[in-house]
Amino acid sequence: MLNQFNTFVSENQLFNKTDLILVADSGGVDSMVMAELFYRGGYNFAIVHCNFGLRGSESNQDEKFVAGLAETFGVKFHVRHFKTREYAGFNKISVQMAARTLRYEWFDELIATEGYKAVATAHHLDDQIETFFINILRGTGISGLHGIMPVRTNVVHPMMFAFRRQIEEYAGDEAITYREDSSNRSSKYVRNKLRHDLLPLLSEINPEFRKTITFTIDRIRETEVILNNHLNSIREKTVTLDNGVMSIDIAALSTLNPLDSYLFELLQPYGFNRSVSDEVALGLNEPSGNQYFSSTHRLLKDREYLLITELGLAGIHPAGEVLIEEGTTEMRKPVQLKFSLLDNNPILKINKSPSVAMLDASKIIWPLKLRKWKDGDTFIPFGMINNKKLSDFFIDNKFSIIEKENAWLLISGNEVVWLIGHRIGNPFRVTPDTETILRIEVLD
Repeated sequence: MLNQFNTFVSENQLFNKTDLILVADSGGVDSMVMAELFYRGGYNFAIVHCNFGLRGSESNQDEKFVAGLAETFGVKFHVRHFKTREYAGFNKISVQMAARTLRYEWFDELIATEGYKAVATAHHLDDQIETFFINILRGTGISGLHGIMPVRTNVVHPMMFAFRRQIEEYAGDEAITYREDSSNRSSKYVRNKLRHDLLPLLSEINPEFRKTITFTIDRIRETEVILNNHLNSIREKTVTLDNGVMSIDIAALSTLNPLDSYLFELLQPYGFNRSVSDEVALGLNEPSGNQYFSSTHRLLKDREYLLITELGLAGIHPAGEVLIEEGTTEMRKPVQLKFSLLDNNPILKINKSPSVAMLDASKIIWPLKLRKWKDGDTFIPFGMINNKKLSDFFIDNKFSIIEKENAWLLISGNEVVWLIGHRIGNPFRVTPDTETILRIEVLD
């Protein structure tokens, strides 16, 4: 088994012999065999153990057992005690989900603070099969069927070449001691029901069932690679990113078939589930303004685009005005602006970039005021002589809903000097009579 372990680690580029790896060890047969293979393989590692306090003295005995192994191997030992049931109750999640969350948060902390390359867990091929069926029972897309990957960010699974029976046989042959977790015999957990009831039945029907389903999972994984390559080409044609706003072209999207499935795949990276993506698909022909939310993002249905922004980053700024005193050279919040004064002369060129405003300084009443636009606001856009409602200007210039939300006004007295990043007010333009120019630039 050691040769298989070394080969799997090497072929999947999980880690090198010099990389410092955290080996997660519960004391069970899977993780005890994995720790033994790390030791016999001459790898650089430490052992980490989670005491979730779920089985009383049995949990404490597991901790002592694993601590003894670390001492035998002469490697560093990390242990932490968790109030798992309290955490689950407070967060209204299952005990199993609480344990998983606490475990991986701590692993991430150790990796960040102690210099480990990754944490190794002892998931094996039977775990992959059980996960496959759990995801089917819950409902899943293709990503839920591709099995446990050898590498997931900073987590590696170096035992994914072996079935449980092979691991148990190796432990017996090599006299590797381990502890039995009594909770593994309980039928109240879905995974245990699959392990003790369904999978043995499937093995009766097909004695080679485990190899067959593992082969199938590998084919699904390869199919997912093909799908992702295709989706990347679709994203290039339909999705653009500008200033943190993801835009999906509705016209381009509407040519795809099946539309619902394509839309789900495009929205899934932003936390939208299938039921929400189906709602979005049904609303593509509705007027602008519909909003949809995932736990991390908001989607706005605009005229020609679906606009996706991260929650908390592109929403509406709290109401109120920010005063800008005369002599200010730079401000960082809520908008990054740089101010400077220039002498007007015949060779000076007026910068026509929308991110720069060049204004007649003599027309400015200090302090300037910076605020969000609101209904009823009007201004005289550069090049015009009559007042125009901001709302009409937005429509004429095809502002998206998010662009309107993020629109800032620079006010002098009661007049709009600049719709920042878009258009200055005509009364404040530079003319041949202008002596001093106030130059304002939006900083990235």
